[in-house]
Amino acid sequence: MKKAVRKGATLVVADPRRIWLTKIAKRHLQLRPGTDVWLINAMLHVIFAEGLQDDAYLAEHTEGVEAVREIVERYPPEEAAAVTGVPAEDIRATAREYASERYAAVFYTLGITEHACAVDNIWSLSNLVLATGHLGYESTGLNALRGQNNVQGLNDSGANPAYYPGYQSADDPEVRAKFAAAWGVELPETLGYRLDQMMSGLHDGRIKALYLVGENPAHTEPNASHVEEGFEHLEFVVAQDLFLNELTERYADVVFPASSFAEKDGTFTNTERRINRVRAAVPCPGEARVDRDVVVDLARAMGATWPEYPDAESVWNELADLSPAWYGIRYDRLEEVGLQWPCLDRDDPGSRFLHAPRPARPNGKGKLWPVEYQPPIELPDAEYPLTLSTGRTLYHYNSATMTMREAGITDKQEDPFFEVSAEDASALGLADGDWARLVSRRGDLEARARITDRVYPGLVWMALHFAQAKVNWLTHDVGDPLIGTPEYKVSAVRVEPL
Repeated sequence: MKKAVRKGATLVVADPRRIWLTKIAKRHLQLRPGTDVWLINAMLHVIFAEGLQDDAYLAEHTEGVEAVREIVERYPPEEAAAVTGVPAEDIRATAREYASERYAAVFYTLGITEHACAVDNIWSLSNLVLATGHLGYESTGLNALRGQNNVQGLNDSGANPAYYPGYQSADDPEVRAKFAAAWGVELPETLGYRLDQMMSGLHDGRIKALYLVGENPAHTEPNASHVEEGFEHLEFVVAQDLFLNELTERYADVVFPASSFAEKDGTFTNTERRINRVRAAVPCPGEARVDRDVVVDLARAMGATWPEYPDAESVWNELADLSPAWYGIRYDRLEEVGLQWPCLDRDDPGSRFLHAPRPARPNGKGKLWPVEYQPPIELPDAEYPLTLSTGRTLYHYNSATMTMREAGITDKQEDPFFEVSAEDASALGLADGDWARLVSRRGDLEARARITDRVYPGLVWMALHFAQAKVNWLTHDVGDPLIGTPEYKVSAVRVEPL
């Protein structure tokens, strides 16, 4: 994105916080957390009211546009400004620029999905893309920047309770029969649990054991104290990881020393669906083993009759054999350059654009969904007057199990901190660097105040990385009703000077 701006591209950033990219952006839409639907619907209001939509694309390649047009009529920019905090003129200017530019792309991150209305947020972005026809060619589309490396490949491979590899529905009898025949086992008819359902299952007896692979849910899941309480009920915990963390040290009955990306072969898939080879650069240290070997040996020890998987290529070949959109992607074709799925046979060069020449739905038409604004689950009040939003910093990675071990990093950022506006700090009697207590309905923590213009009055921001002050002690665990994504980005808190 920085390179594109240097070459003359226009960048607009929508974020409640003033991030680094806002320094080079033409415009910063500093919306209040959880008001994304209002902002996007207001942009669509302008686009339809001024005739900036792509009527030809809508007529040929979409369905449902009239219902969306009717909804967004009730979202004028002036009213959006009152809800979102974004000036009406900025909403109009952004809508006009996006609709009139031939090459315009939307990129989104966890800031728009970590809400109780996550699906609504994505639907409204999809409406924006479809209404303007910005799909199926270069420098367009709705692009997910994943929170961690290879999340795309993980989902492609079937790490989802509703799908087998290749997004083949687990509740489709024909799909189940195909995989049952290939694997030589009977497969369950019921879907598995989502992550939020697993966490609630710790308390109601549904979950008896957990197998954690590179995961610390007592740090990364919302309402973390409640999660930790759930671990007390577990009968058995397995941890497959590079390092112990405070959760596995306390609860793991078995620890399998695992391997890092540098110690194993495989593939990574990026946000444009491009599959690239990953090759081991160094051997596994000590008693660590390649993850594939750990899982296969465990399965056999439990009585499974799995075939030989002598290398990562054999695992990939099984996935490709059973997943039509990946069938043409084989390791020998990945030696020099990555390939983008769908890739149907060995002569297929792959699909540069997923939605070309038309949207990749069974009927070839993109679906516009009418979306109404739903306020966040927990809003500020007299007892908890501030909104807390969470995120990440440059220096640390997720639960910081790896990065907090490195002195060069902790020297730069060791103490937990939260960002607060000068106005709020003055009202609270806080100076920069002072320790304060953040309190929510779930818990409290202590951190240093960092007075900044990155956040507006009424908003505080804190990173998730710090083990001694887990921000997820504060966040609530109500999630999106369809997919269960927690609302990390909006919780009500108060700040008490120490």
